[in-house]
This record gives sequence, C-alpha cells and structure tokens, in this order.
Amino acid sequence: MTSLDGHASGEGWPGFWGLEGPEYLAWLGEQPKATYLMGANTYRLMSGFAAGEVPNGQEDFRPEEEASVDELTQASKVVFSSSLEEPLTWANSTLVRDDAVEAVRAMKSSGSGLLSTIGSLSLCRSLLRAGLVDRFRVVMFPVITGATGEERIYDGYPDVALEMIEHRTFDGRIQLVEYKPRVLEHPPLGVPA
Repeated sequence: MTSLDGHASGEGWPGFWGLEGPEYLAWLGEQPKATYLMGANTYRLMSGFAAGEVPNGQEDFRPEEEASVDELTQASKVVFSSSLEEPLTWANSTLVRDDAVEAVRAMKSSGSGLLSTIGSLSLCRSLLRAGLVDRFRVVMFPVITGATGEERIYDGYPDVALEMIEHRTFDGRIQLVEYKPRVLEHPPLGVPA
C-alpha cells in the first residue's frame, strides 16, 4: 500500500490513510491464504498493533484496522531477523536467522504455497533484486503525503520493467496495479515494442 507519492506511511495518518472502503475491504477478505514475509521492524510494529499498541496520532483503532490486524494474527508469518529472540510472541510467527534471499528461494522451490511480503521495504528490495518476485502488487491511495510521508518505497530499487497483469479501481478512488517484474541490468537501448 502506498500514497500516490510513494510513501508507505505518514506521520499522523491512520491505517489505509483513512480511505479504505467496503469494496476494497471485501477484496482484501477474498484474498487467498498466504504466508507473510517480514523483517524485524515490521514485526515489531505489527505485533505491537496486535498487542493493542495504537499507532501514533490515534486514540483508538478503527474497526477496519482491528479486523486487518486480527487477520494477520491468524496468518502464518515468517520473520527474518538477527536481532529478535525466540520465542516470538505474535501468534503463528516463525523466526528465521538465515539469509532471507536463500531462505525464500528454498521456500519457493519446496512449494511452500503463496508467499507475500508485508511492509519490510529492504526485504522487498532484496527479493526483487534476487529475481524472487513473481508479482509486484501496488495499491495506491489517493493522497500525497509530501509533508508527513515516511518510508519512501522505491528508494534503493533497481531498474525494473513491469508487465501489467491486472488493474482495478476500488470504491471509486483506490487503484490496484499488479505487474510481472523483470529486473533490468541497464535501461532498454530502444523504444519498447
């Protein structure tokens, strides 16, 4: 999820930038079960939400945010970290200390099912660079967080060509784009056909 200007979050903004709608939330609920991959920072943040820590700038969770955190609590999660200690307190979480790229490569080759990253910008960059990303899905919310935006998503990414697989508009304002990515060694030498 991203703001239009490519931020993963913004200081003082609620989850979903406060713009989720019934169509988008229903679509989220229809998604197939996945094992979520994350790093230590995302784990700390999300497990804190699951334990009842409210995001900065909010007094309480909104029902949509609570439901989203509850669904993540029920899901299988793999956390890549050298700083976290066992046992992880968030339900259904497994700590992996091995190299994330090699661990994900092994998970994919063993047919572990659908794998999806959540947050964890450096993990996403590493997996993309290693050619382990089959689909690149972005949900853009119609806000520009130039003054309050945090965590610029695409900083540090390699050049990537994207082939459109799917696109959709939810609730008349939220844009989903889904691509098959191909990491480029250099910019294309000619005009794409």
